Amino acid sequence: MHFAQYYLDCLSQASYLIGDTTTGRAVLVDPRRDIDDYLHDAEAAGLRIELVIETHIHADFLSGHLELARATGATIAFGEAAETGFPIRRLRDGEHISLGAHDGQGVTLTVLATPGHTLESICLVLREHPDDDVPFGVLTGDTLFVGDVGRPDLLSAAGHTPQGMAARLHRSLHTKLLTLPDATRVFPAHGAGSACGRNLSSETSSTIGDQRRFNYALQPMPEADFIRLVTAGQPTTPGYFAHDAALNRDGHPLLEPGPPPALTLDEALAARDRQGAVLLDCRPLAAYTRAHLTGSLHTSLDTRFAEYAGSVVAPDTPIVLLADPGTEQEARLRLARIGYDHVLGHLPDPTAVLDRTPALSRGSRRIRHEELALCEPQLGTGGPAEVTSADVQLIDVRNPAEYEAGALPGARNIPLAGLLHRIAELDPARPVVLYCRSGNRSVIAAALLEARGFGEVCDVIGGYEAAAGAGV
Repeated sequence: MHFAQYYLDCLSQASYLIGDTTTGRAVLVDPRRDIDDYLHDAEAAGLRIELVIETHIHADFLSGHLELARATGATIAFGEAAETGFPIRRLRDGEHISLGAHDGQGVTLTVLATPGHTLESICLVLREHPDDDVPFGVLTGDTLFVGDVGRPDLLSAAGHTPQGMAARLHRSLHTKLLTLPDATRVFPAHGAGSACGRNLSSETSSTIGDQRRFNYALQPMPEADFIRLVTAGQPTTPGYFAHDAALNRDGHPLLEPGPPPALTLDEALAARDRQGAVLLDCRPLAAYTRAHLTGSLHTSLDTRFAEYAGSVVAPDTPIVLLADPGTEQEARLRLARIGYDHVLGHLPDPTAVLDRTPALSRGSRRIRHEELALCEPQLGTGGPAEVTSADVQLIDVRNPAEYEAGALPGARNIPLAGLLHRIAELDPARPVVLYCRSGNRSVIAAALLEARGFGEVCDVIGGYEAAAGAGV
């Protein structure tokens, strides 16, 4: 058996290549959109990818099933309940997929219908030999993670309540996955940092036995308690999730590789002024806060770049990248992984451009937690602003569970993932002070408010950790 996990840190996303080396037949499970690594490895191992299986219709990234079907001729397969805008093979509960010879003695996957995260969710039990008592492993998609279970609330807007989906999830876990032997390895579709759950481990695999013992959501409890537990405190859904789910369900343009074209400063500004393009600064946080083009947005390539970009940039918005030399192609690829294909170009060496055009740039307004305690944020170039606590809108941009675990006095919770759609709740005439856990998300949020015309915006250096540690 050939088994390979491909883990994409920037999206906390895992995909899997599984093949039978005696026949050369292989399947690819939950692929990302850029498929060259899969094709290279399959060829090197003497494998032919015949089937692309999606454990569910993904919302957090744009899947590569269409790209793989074009490149290999593979059939695309989903769980039986899936409704798509392109031809698929429907996988039935209990169906066996053999990659061996026709005598059925080779590598085998068994389909488990496991609705709960989505209606069409499936898991795949993998055996090196079909009669193995203990499976090699189970690919659990977004049904079971290491340390968590899939969130059941993403379909509530489509007529399915989070509570109803959580009840389905409970049954799937206890009547399907937890009936597997404890030694069965668990291979999920996501890890720590993903918005598809709230307590995901940084480990990318586990066992059924360890999850039975240590996963908080799998401890013995009445179904009603499970439902309350898994529907509370989930991360705010990034704005691009609905966009990606629709593209993964209905079909999307195929990925076109290559770097974005280079633009002059005048061309970049014209794209902003005439086409409504956003200027997306991808440089490290320190470089951005030191100086950036006025009105530009920010999310650094050394963080969860695509997820944060999808939280502050609306789908289908034209984008001009401001990236350090040599990083523009990576930035474009990461955006493509969430279906943000409308990249008009990039501004080469933006730091040098800023040095030449100081009149078009500004630095970020940031305060220390000591200044927050005194309620005297440095909101202007002339020193501390004369404001009172009643003047300041103190906004916590962390996720709800983080906020509920502890927040600064007087802070209001508007998570970064939902800020784009809740800006109208803030008064642009009043100063805004933002904070997150350590200072990254708050800079991204401040950039968005500045771009939307808020005149007095700053963020807390070091975020909640620094302020709470100092007793603020």
